[in-house]
Amino acid sequence: MSATIRRFVANPKALFGLTILAIVVLAALFAPLLFPRDPWQMATRPFLPPFQDVNFWLGTDMLGRDILAGLVYGAQVSLIVGLVSTLVAVGVGILFGALAGYYGGIIDDALMRITEFFQTIPTFVFALVLVAILSPSVASIILAIGIVSWPPVARLVRGEFASLRSREYVKAAMVLGQSDRQIILTQILPNTMSPVIAMSSLMVASAILTEAAISFLGLGDPNMMSWGYMIGASRTVIRQAWWMSFFPGIVILLVVLALNLVGDALNDVLNPRLSQKGRQ
Repeated sequence: MSATIRRFVANPKALFGLTILAIVVLAALFAPLLFPRDPWQMATRPFLPPFQDVNFWLGTDMLGRDILAGLVYGAQVSLIVGLVSTLVAVGVGILFGALAGYYGGIIDDALMRITEFFQTIPTFVFALVLVAILSPSVASIILAIGIVSWPPVARLVRGEFASLRSREYVKAAMVLGQSDRQIILTQILPNTMSPVIAMSSLMVASAILTEAAISFLGLGDPNMMSWGYMIGASRTVIRQAWWMSFFPGIVILLVVLALNLVGDALNDVLNPRLSQKGRQ
């Protein structure tokens, strides 16, 4: 395990991605200390351009709210939505994939048909409908993204389980009298987690983009500042105040890029054979 961690940290892509993510996480954690003022409150005059006031480095919006404060508090929403919705999707995907891959037959057919049904529905449209039905909030966004994101995980886990259930150590566990639950949790599942972990980092990035798009369309949590809301609110004054949409867009770009780099680095470390085949 220590050798794997050393290889991961030594990867330039992982180092760059982790640096960006560390900055974002620290900013989100210490947001109340960095900006004690409510990000929704007016801080100074509206439409203050960036880099003209040391107290408002990135300027203000049409209501005089601090752009930098909005970015820092928006990081909290993006990280919460990205991480929790990914955990929900991974949990559901592992459950469906493990049962389908281990038991096969009718159970496999039934669970895979359910998975295919969810994959036929456009994910973003489905997420929008769910948020609209449940009423816009962070909880409803997390639930909606989790519901639409689990099918790829289920298919990945199902393939891994179907491949591993015929291995010698699994048959040995059956002979020793271990229950199906014990075999699934202790013998097969730990050996399927490497690709799932690599996929999860990419799913966090996708969830952050989806949350930003939902907030951009006005279905975000009205009580919490988010990057998507900041871009959506500024689209009508983009010619007059370019910085209002530029800085949130840059932050989203950097965070998603960082998560993709970390995901690639994890894939290189955890699945070196697959990575080499991909390059060839």
